Amino acid sequence: MINEQNTAAGSLPEQKAVSKYGWQIPNSYIALDLETTGLNPKRDKMIEIGAVRVEDGAETGRFHTMLNPRRELEERITELTGIRGDMLENAPDIVDILEEFLAFCGELPLLGHRIIFDYSFVKRAAVNQGLAFEKNGMDTLTLCRRFMPAEESKRLGAACAFYGLAQESAHRALGDALDAHRLYQKLVEKHGAEAPEAFAAKPLIYKVKREQPASKKQKEDLRYLLKYHKIDLPVQIDYLSRNEVSRITDKIISRYGRIQ
Repeated sequence: MINEQNTAAGSLPEQKAVSKYGWQIPNSYIALDLETTGLNPKRDKMIEIGAVRVEDGAETGRFHTMLNPRRELEERITELTGIRGDMLENAPDIVDILEEFLAFCGELPLLGHRIIFDYSFVKRAAVNQGLAFEKNGMDTLTLCRRFMPAEESKRLGAACAFYGLAQESAHRALGDALDAHRLYQKLVEKHGAEAPEAFAAKPLIYKVKREQPASKKQKEDLRYLLKYHKIDLPVQIDYLSRNEVSRITDKIISRYGRIQ
């Protein structure tokens, strides 16, 4: 895990505006990107976090780690990201690094390309650990939809190319976080004067309830069901929540039937 910081903890400056535009355009933030096992924060897990702290437009720290999702990676995820299962075997669990990551973020708003996606995964993990994570954010995807021609692709790589930016490692968390940061700075440079209000940080809304860990009986019943139907489950049962065990159990019964 990499956690590089160029400012001492507790000495973060207040978020500042790009004053020449006469509007509160955020120029201090955490550029964030995740790689995950899928698109649903209720079912899928984080496998990589990449974040860049930016203060007054300049990079002042980086946070990067792989994460063990406690399940097998689907081939499509490896094809998309280049991340293999063996790369995650000795990686930490999200609970082991979460407090350090939240401290890295501090009070700064988040920035990303469709930032609500990344925020939803981190907030769910935080709530499950009894930690607060309420954030404002700026979304480069929203900004691209406003300022780029309608016929142009708004994907992160395509948007970087449109604005003449060399892309980092596509579909890897730290590279995409750096790309989002550079894209945002270019968007401010190009469009900040004409529409400074578009860059305002807005509350990120994602409601989630704390999940309870699966009970001993739930896990025993699931293991017996798997053994009875001779099913290999590609997840580690001890790390499942109560709701996850219930969903998996219901799915198995629906497909294979109950134990006779």
